[in-house]
Amino acid sequence: MQDVSRVVGPKDGKAGFLGSIGVRFMLGGEASDGGFSLVEHPMSAHALAAPLHRHNREDEYSYVLEGRMGALLGEDVLEAGPGDLVLKPRGEWHTFWNAGEEPCRILEIIAPAGFERFFAELTDLGGVAAADPVTLGEMCERYELEMDPTSVPGLAERFGLRFPAEPLEG
Repeated sequence: MQDVSRVVGPKDGKAGFLGSIGVRFMLGGEASDGGFSLVEHPMSAHALAAPLHRHNREDEYSYVLEGRMGALLGEDVLEAGPGDLVLKPRGEWHTFWNAGEEPCRILEIIAPAGFERFFAELTDLGGVAAADPVTLGEMCERYELEMDPTSVPGLAERFGLRFPAEPLEG
């Protein structure tokens, strides 16, 4: 296992933009022998994180630090606030968003680790909206991610969201 700092500070970790929400890489899989990774997602008001999608290899756990996170998990719609933990099991269609007027920040635990590399690649491509569809499709296949881009207009209308959205400043 790679030697990592025992304290990850609030300004530590590479930050990027996924095209609609931000990402800060806090712990990669090497810190946990592949058990999990941890990223932070800052979201501007009413930002939709991604089209409906499902992971076939990993579970995600979203811990809300500030603001209101909305989520569609299968057919269930929910909102979570500071201190709430939202479980997004592998194999379930889902998406999430900032459900409020204020910034929203979540910690995303990904288990097992590995999917954080998808975020790194997407950041390098300039985000989901700028990525070449063929390249994005190849990435989805490589990471065993199914994505439904046609879901975006309906999600935006149903929940009053923006996609792509602007980066959260600060």
